[in-house]
Amino acid sequence: MIIVLKPSTTDEELKEIEKKVNEWGLKLHVSKGTDRTILGVIGGDAVMYQDALIGFPGVEKIMPIMQPFKLVGREIKPFDTVVKVGDTEIGGKKINVMAGPCAIENLDILLEIADTVKEAGATFLRGGAFKPRTSPYSFQGLEEEGLKYLAEAKERTGLNVITELMDPRDLELVHRYTDIIQIGARNMQNFRLLKEVGNQEKPVLLKRGMSSTINDLLMSAEYIASNGNENIILCERGIRTFENYTRNTLDLSAVPAAKELSHLPVVVDPSHGVGKWSLVMPMAKAALAAGADGLMIEVHPRPQEAFSDGPQSLKPKVFARMMEELKEIASAVGREL
Repeated sequence: MIIVLKPSTTDEELKEIEKKVNEWGLKLHVSKGTDRTILGVIGGDAVMYQDALIGFPGVEKIMPIMQPFKLVGREIKPFDTVVKVGDTEIGGKKINVMAGPCAIENLDILLEIADTVKEAGATFLRGGAFKPRTSPYSFQGLEEEGLKYLAEAKERTGLNVITELMDPRDLELVHRYTDIIQIGARNMQNFRLLKEVGNQEKPVLLKRGMSSTINDLLMSAEYIASNGNENIILCERGIRTFENYTRNTLDLSAVPAAKELSHLPVVVDPSHGVGKWSLVMPMAKAALAAGADGLMIEVHPRPQEAFSDGPQSLKPKVFARMMEELKEIASAVGREL
């Protein structure tokens, strides 16, 4: 249930409510806005205590939570979440671009890409050290060696890094090297993995599953939040439909829809959404117009030689041109790139 406090509620009155909720074994989520404080009381028996709570000083009204996703929904927290990664904010006025190769291949190529995307204005370096591939015979990633290359690229450029976690057993290793932990589309409903990243503090970028609804995505985010980590970034990366010209169908309506339902920031991955480099730039522009808080773009200097996803990777010069053109879109919607 949701408890709306009176504007005049004191800190002491709030602490009394917190104490009582904890005694009942329920979870309390405090959301402080500029004018009001809203409390979310979560637990199987929360409704039983509604009559007791309404009598507390400072309580204005109590309402049930209608959506199944309680912590990531706007009912508890009506204002937007801004996820902080060092000095960088995701979900604020600035639009962040996460760029780099699909897979980390070797140190020289990674450093070359890191330098070029940094110069073009990217704020994060992306690169996969563990690669979930459809075929067991495809390149599976360099694993820890690749993570060390990411760390070296970060030290050289100052870019924050994001990489994918596939297995809970690798969490400690990935946690050591990355700034944002990515959960890929194939693992969106790997609930054991979601619980594990929920038990640590680093931000998590959660990609929408290829056959998942927006509700499914938000419920997966709820798994992470319910285990204590609310630093979650949602990612639309395209879903499977009957269309076969593009790799997936990039569902840009998911951006405003997710923002309507949830307070979490949303980024878009047009590279996986379309699978063709020539379509990445127009869909990136459309994503910003739809309200995306960031973009994830695949970049490679020699796409024809890439170990993974070469056809959807932008060459550095194309990426730089796209970044310049995106500045106009960002300005038009009141954002910065």
